[in-house]
Amino acid sequence: MSTVERTRQMTLDEALAWIDRFATHVQKAKVDFTELDRRAGDGDFGTNVDTALVRARQKITERPPDTAGGVMHRVSAGFLTTGGTCGPLLGAWFRELGKHLAEGATTEAFAAGVRAATEKVQRLGKAQVGDRTMVDAMVPAADALATAAALGTGLTSALADAADAARRGAESTAELLGRRGRASYVGEAAHGSPDPGAVLIADLFVTAIPQHA
Repeated sequence: MSTVERTRQMTLDEALAWIDRFATHVQKAKVDFTELDRRAGDGDFGTNVDTALVRARQKITERPPDTAGGVMHRVSAGFLTTGGTCGPLLGAWFRELGKHLAEGATTEAFAAGVRAATEKVQRLGKAQVGDRTMVDAMVPAADALATAAALGTGLTSALADAADAARRGAESTAELLGRRGRASYVGEAAHGSPDPGAVLIADLFVTAIPQHA
């Protein structure tokens, strides 16, 4: 691996394109997210996330960011002004990530940012791996990025590793009983279906890689 690849940062245009791909994917998959949420919650997850990302795009247009970190702050604002459980949690997650990308969106910055963002969500939601929440995808992604940073892996490969780890984490929730949020009330009713929040986080990292979006 070349030195350039190891030290490459996510550019502003790449960050904007990532969020655009993510928002477009969520819009197309809104019905699927809603159906997943109906099995364990109140069925508003797909609508809430789509609404948040529409608002995020509006905020990007109204106040164009000049860094990748700024893009994440606009996404945070979109979620923080949206209802449902996911709004405050994902708003806090993107805000924390944005702080760590402010000085440069390297593999190391993503590793530190995703770790801090995930820990923030865990503190707010009091969730751990195995509780059948978005944390089941966030923690594996954070671990994969930490490993990539320690090995000096380039950003594209590091994000691909995070996507694979998050996807495996999301898939694992299909066999878990919910222990947090509305899923904790329905017991076996949601068995066999992955947690929509965990699927969303996996999709976020998958869409970070253009050819995998």
